[in-house]
Amino acid sequence: MARYTGNVCRLCRREGYKLFLKGRRCESEKCAVDRRNVPPGMNIRARTRRLSDYGVHLREKQKVKRIYGVMERQFRRYFEMAERMKGNTGVNLLSILERRLDNVVDAAGMSLSRPHARQLINHGHFTVNGRKVDVPSYLVRPGDVVAPREREKSLQTVKDCLTLSGEKTVPSWFVLDGPAKKVQITNNPARSDIRFQDIQEQFIVELCSK
Repeated sequence: MARYTGNVCRLCRREGYKLFLKGRRCESEKCAVDRRNVPPGMNIRARTRRLSDYGVHLREKQKVKRIYGVMERQFRRYFEMAERMKGNTGVNLLSILERRLDNVVDAAGMSLSRPHARQLINHGHFTVNGRKVDVPSYLVRPGDVVAPREREKSLQTVKDCLTLSGEKTVPSWFVLDGPAKKVQITNNPARSDIRFQDIQEQFIVELCSK
């Protein structure tokens, strides 16, 4: 599966928005958005202009793709899934993205960032219902149990991440058992469970429906 391998701080600056792709660095004074909240590149003033309606809609779509680390083809597939589901298409889309295994691992504090969660999953450190899953895009369902593999390296890695995360507030759609180092999925994510509450999902629906 294709993925972005460049400087992730440039992505935050391009969107003018904290995407939280660098873990704790994003919450420190070293955050690129806090230090220099302008798009990357030269001649910023010459390139700064008011976005058209299409540009605003496109930037919202790009922002969400970059938050969850998905490329265009996969994003389109998620959107088609959301359209087939009952209810609001935009909310369905965000719910699907939240259910990705790499997002669950990150939201639970078992990794330092979403890209780090993706790396840990790719290296086979996690299981779902006792079976190893090395696909970051795996979609969890109610009843699933996500946990590190029963081997010293995996357990220690997750323990270290949980320690660094501290008393992290986790979403209401899953239950984190810190001592046991496992996550129990109880529901599908609701709109109120999305960490980035200011996402304008309707812009994405309008753009992708054309």
